[in-house]
Amino acid sequence: QVQLVESGGGLVQAGGSLRLSCAASGRTFSSYALGWFRQAPGKEREFVATISWNSLSTYYADSVKGRFTISRDNGKNTMYLQMNSLKPEDTAAYYCAGGLTYYRGTNYLSPGAYNYWGQGTQVTVSS
Repeated sequence: QVQLVESGGGLVQAGGSLRLSCAASGRTFSSYALGWFRQAPGKEREFVATISWNSLSTYYADSVKGRFTISRDNGKNTMYLQMNSLKPEDTAAYYCAGGLTYYRGTNYLSPGAYNYWGQGTQVTVSS
């Protein structure tokens, strides 16, 4: 069993930065790809970014490409999301996801491809 806990959310002005962290318990953390999703009120959960178990592969949603950077430290069982040049439309609850065994096509886009989820951390960007 893997437990994921997000932190680092908050209120920031447009153009500002935040760094989210996702701390994991469980010995299998380094075996799986991980991802970040977000969900705004009244909207479906959407893919933000994913990173392979060895950090060699990363994929981003077009809406965050060039502004967000995903990374992980397997020695610390932690994943990060550095968010720069934040926009009001980035406002959402951000969730970390784990347990994606392998990439197959674009399966990483689907929340159903991940087995473990955190409780979420709120990010609010004011204009």
